Amino acid sequence: MALFANHNSVYVALHISLIHYLFSFFDFTSPVAGIGASVGSASGLIPSYDVLYYTGVRAYFSEEWEKAAELLEKSMTTREALFRTRRQCHEECLPAGHDRLPKLDTEKGNVWDLWAVDWVQRRAECVRFCLGRAVTPAGQLPVSADIEYEFSTRNPYNFLQVVYWNLGKVQKAASAAHTFFVANPSHLEMRNNIEKYRRMEGVTEDAFQDREMETEKHWALYDSALTSEASSDWTHAVEKWRECVNETLRQTDECRAQCEVASQRLPESRGEDGMDGVFEKAAALSLSLLSCHQACVTQVATRPGRISAQEDLLPTQLEHLHIAQFKAGDLGGAVRSLRSLLLFYPSDKDSLSNLELYTETLGGDTEAHGTKPSQEIARYVSRSLQEKKLLYFGMENLNFNFTDPDLWTPEKVVPELLRDTWRAEKEVLNEKMKEGEKEVEMDDSGFYAGGPVPQVGVTISMDDNSLNGTNRVMLDGVLDQKECDTVLRLATAAASAGDGYRGRRSPHTPHEKFEGLTVLRAVKLAQDGMVNQSDAKLLHEMGERVRTLLHSYFRSPSGLHFSDTHLVCRSAITGDQEGRLDLSHPVHVDNCLLEPETRQCWREPPAFTHRDLSAVLYLNDDFDGGELFFTDRDAKTVTARVKPTCGRLVGFSSGPVNPHGVTAVTAGCRCALALWFTKEKQHRDMEREEAETLWAADGQSVTKGGEVREEGREGTAAPARSGRSGSQSSRSRGRGRVTGGKDEL
Repeated sequence: MALFANHNSVYVALHISLIHYLFSFFDFTSPVAGIGASVGSASGLIPSYDVLYYTGVRAYFSEEWEKAAELLEKSMTTREALFRTRRQCHEECLPAGHDRLPKLDTEKGNVWDLWAVDWVQRRAECVRFCLGRAVTPAGQLPVSADIEYEFSTRNPYNFLQVVYWNLGKVQKAASAAHTFFVANPSHLEMRNNIEKYRRMEGVTEDAFQDREMETEKHWALYDSALTSEASSDWTHAVEKWRECVNETLRQTDECRAQCEVASQRLPESRGEDGMDGVFEKAAALSLSLLSCHQACVTQVATRPGRISAQEDLLPTQLEHLHIAQFKAGDLGGAVRSLRSLLLFYPSDKDSLSNLELYTETLGGDTEAHGTKPSQEIARYVSRSLQEKKLLYFGMENLNFNFTDPDLWTPEKVVPELLRDTWRAEKEVLNEKMKEGEKEVEMDDSGFYAGGPVPQVGVTISMDDNSLNGTNRVMLDGVLDQKECDTVLRLATAAASAGDGYRGRRSPHTPHEKFEGLTVLRAVKLAQDGMVNQSDAKLLHEMGERVRTLLHSYFRSPSGLHFSDTHLVCRSAITGDQEGRLDLSHPVHVDNCLLEPETRQCWREPPAFTHRDLSAVLYLNDDFDGGELFFTDRDAKTVTARVKPTCGRLVGFSSGPVNPHGVTAVTAGCRCALALWFTKEKQHRDMEREEAETLWAADGQSVTKGGEVREEGREGTAAPARSGRSGSQSSRSRGRGRVTGGKDEL
């Protein structure tokens, strides 16, 4: 939500089930149904947090700011209290019925099953009593999927940011904005709001702390451990990795406890006649619980703001831990951590080789030689394997659906009939892991720099070597000064005629004004007599020129289609540059979500996943700043810089090998033509084709290169196939056409 903006409607749905299905033997967490609990429970019991949230949102849209702040805050604290109470009840009721368990091994005949039911009922009675003394009956009901989504995406903080702004409580507004932004890093409006808050008087650095940090503590420890490794502070790295492992286990246990104590809807009948017997229903419910337990692996391994979980999170931490312990001189600890890792991957060659190295280094230290794996890890693996066996049995025999969250699951756990499907799913996960582990200099885009430059007068000023990267090039002489002046004149005329941006501030920084023009907009302005037809055609022809040059130089093995073309001018706002520390465009990757902490880049929405090749053609140099720079995947280490000048073209592959940004424009106006290309025809720029259709309808011709084919063009050497794999699209996740704001270079 933007400050001072009109209140856009936000979809908040609330579907509270008023029908509570009782299943006396196995639905051991069912509360007594209750309807009509008040927003604030007069009994002092924990009320329904979803009702509090829904009422708070209504107050927000009624602009009752004080009431909205109170209810939205209370909905979050109530939710925290509910989760905390569930956990306490889980711990309190663990011993309930345990005295019945020995009977299962000693009783003969049919009596043992009654002792099993007795154990379940005693646990159910304990949980019901524990929850009943702290939570209202309505507060124990499951909330809708919509409400769960609202809280998982931290949308309450989205509302609170606007609420506190309207109440004049800017410190709290900044805190809410920052907490929301952590889980929504692509939300440009919120990023701009945070920039505004940072410049406001009375807002301290304390405001920019994640209010949800406690539930994501393992990620802070993970990043801290990586930082210590990077600086070779191995003692500190050992400490942080150990804390990270323990916190990950704690978060997993917390999640599992919620599975057991939270109210669950009964699974639907799976029988052919729509009805299941008591044992089928009991099996379905128990399998649902085990599946929830396993899903905790994915939940804990997913960073805020990410769609995908980090595969093998716990084994990865153990691998880092044993290496750090070895480098810190703690050989006994390294052996323990490595043996713990081998519980996940007992035949891993690298781990076995490391164990042999550690054993040789220990020499005669017999005590260290006998070091066992961590008991906590051993219990974790043993419990998980037993759950997987039961779940795979349910898949094979009871028509239960289960997605295994782990790569380390041994094949012997999977029934023979399911192994082909299991192997295929595991291969997909392995491919995703390999994608994230590739070194920065490896690029599987299918492009291979070093091809010919087919335009006379164009020179290669910098290549991969001088730009310190892969699939990068800087070409000079693509435009002459007259052409640059013509397009700059076009940009000025379009801005005065109304370019659709109305001189708004840049979407990337509040310190710059943003103006832009597409080919289609230029054609329409020309038809209205606002700009010259020849100027509009030059804008179009420049794009064709760039495509021809880059297709040849990068030896594209397939067709290259325009994905987007945008003339962009960024002007420094006079009087708003003092003390400026931000960038004109923060470091990013054009077709994936860069995660600097882990050096991974997730090719999934909201990234423009269909982009394959990026380019920027500069028009002027009479401004300060505005340099394009490339970085390592850490988004900090600058590997190359490019100073804009008329006719200079920079081209590069759009993937994770080329993170880049733009330094602040602190004086003057920087104009450039930004272009993106795709190998996928369905993602071609339809606006560009519409512009060409309008010209054709007027009986005018335009210079158009047409679809560039693999076999080459007349007078140009056919591009050689790259030795690198060009199958990136087959591994892309969630690929689809992304619409919305431009991601300008």
